[in-house]
Amino acid sequence: MTEPDVLEASALAEIEGMLVTLSTLFTDAGFEPVQPAHLFPAETLLDLYGEDIRARAFLFPDPVQGDEMCLRPDFTVPVAMAHGKRGWDQMGRYCYHGPVFRQQEAGIARPVEYLQAGIEDFGELDQAAADCRIFQIIHRGLDALAAPPSRTTIGDLGIVFALLDTMEMPEGRRQQLRRHIWRPARFHALLDHFGRPGPQPTPRRAAVLAAASEGRLEAVLAEAGEPIGLRSPVSIRDRAAALLAASKDPVMPSDSVRLIEAVLDLECPADQAPARLSDVLEAGGIRLDAAIETLSRRLDALSSAGFDLSSLIFDADFGRNLEYYDGFVFEVTVENWSEGPPIAGGGRYDTITARLGAEAPRPAVGGIIRPEALREARGQWR
Repeated sequence: MTEPDVLEASALAEIEGMLVTLSTLFTDAGFEPVQPAHLFPAETLLDLYGEDIRARAFLFPDPVQGDEMCLRPDFTVPVAMAHGKRGWDQMGRYCYHGPVFRQQEAGIARPVEYLQAGIEDFGELDQAAADCRIFQIIHRGLDALAAPPSRTTIGDLGIVFALLDTMEMPEGRRQQLRRHIWRPARFHALLDHFGRPGPQPTPRRAAVLAAASEGRLEAVLAEAGEPIGLRSPVSIRDRAAALLAASKDPVMPSDSVRLIEAVLDLECPADQAPARLSDVLEAGGIRLDAAIETLSRRLDALSSAGFDLSSLIFDADFGRNLEYYDGFVFEVTVENWSEGPPIAGGGRYDTITARLGAEAPRPAVGGIIRPEALREARGQWR
């Protein structure tokens, strides 16, 4: 863990000035200032963030309630939770700034505490307009803070979800791929696994699977004596049933594997993305007209707002690391500063609202700027 920096007066004043500039910009755009708590119940928060953030969260015991508490890894979920208390059927636009906390992997020289300033937009039914509004305001903030030359990458996780939903495959396989779409290494490993004949089970596993298929699993487990490990008989039974069902699934056709990989490999200027995606999909015998139309409407909105689509990079594989994103995603990085973190980013996360209590997914999109990273990036260009 790196030592926290102690900011000198001049640096502190510079960052405070950046935050004032952003707060004024956000509130003038119609976003209501909010300030979520630093600590939240860990179970609620981490189930929504996913495995990546779970592994990097700061957890603390609550001596009163006996539960674990979590320092907020970012603002999105806490702000969504606060909006849900007001009512999911309402529209709401919020802005905020403050520290967030994430542990870093060994050898990565990035802070464990850093500032975010951002906005969240709930309930806007015109998703293209809302996506464009967030994207535009975040870029206005970067301009107001004199950001150095940067590269903006956009993506659309809705394309990948739609592809998986359209392709013919066993439902259990589809659910596995959907569950791991935010973990690229695991996702690609699953694709490779599904595209190959499965290995023969070990004798012990074969015996367990045979017992499960014949309804004798409980008796076999009882004969084995005291179980080794922490899994309960019910957990072992359920896992055996899942493995037995998966063993009967056919190998995924190589054409299907190649099509998914071809879609995820697509990277091009954003103005070319709808046509390039359509070409790749149609070559594989699939049409995703609704998903492509959603992408096209968003790009049209960005173009009408003054963005040069040929300078935005569309990457179909981008954005798969935070489990609450499920649609439009974007990230801004500084040119020729590969060792630095992104200075801004955001995206759409409708699905999380249902997991937080809405009767059905409600429109939700947001974005953030990292003032300290931006200040450091400006120093690299001076």
